[in-house]
Amino acid sequence: MTSNYSAEKREYLYSSLDREQMNSNPVVQFEEWLQQAIQADIDLPNAMVLATASASGEPTARYVLLKGVNEQGFVFFGPSVSVKGQQLAENPRAALVFYWSPMDRQVRVEGSVEIVAEAEADEYFNSRPYDSRISAWVAPQSSEVESRQFLQKRLADLQAEFHDREVPRPEDWIGYRVCPQTIEFWQGRENRLHDRIIYRRTANQEWYMQRLAP
Repeated sequence: MTSNYSAEKREYLYSSLDREQMNSNPVVQFEEWLQQAIQADIDLPNAMVLATASASGEPTARYVLLKGVNEQGFVFFGPSVSVKGQQLAENPRAALVFYWSPMDRQVRVEGSVEIVAEAEADEYFNSRPYDSRISAWVAPQSSEVESRQFLQKRLADLQAEFHDREVPRPEDWIGYRVCPQTIEFWQGRENRLHDRIIYRRTANQEWYMQRLAP
């Protein structure tokens, strides 16, 4: 049986998006929107869809958490042995999507991916809760495990092993930076005439802005 999701549409009444009111730097504009999402008490405002693809073009996507953003790019962390890590090693490009439903806002980011410095990865890893650092050692991400009980026993063994001492960062637990080539801001509008403003990076590393049809 085919499900039908053509329910009565909701109207988008939150805001508008005008080029004249947007920052000329899309990273600054993104930070403004992220802060507004935080102030609106949206759950996990730094959650983002990360889309990657293998060398042959096989795509995968999952949610990860943004852990830093600046002029260089958008940073997240995770194991290089995971599916996303393997795909990024083969094909170092990615797309990100942020969606803040209560504000009718979406941001899309596309660009190349680089590995962050080990010192930066160490700094963030050491800032994580103690048990979260231990969990990074339990089993390689995306590997097959025999049961939930195996994971729980492995965690207990590691808690005993690391008792009263620092937990080092696993070598395969690294940081990635998505260096944006395009950043698009989407604002839901009435009658489905949504506002879309895209920034594209030029060859001389400057940004130019365009309005797109909804």
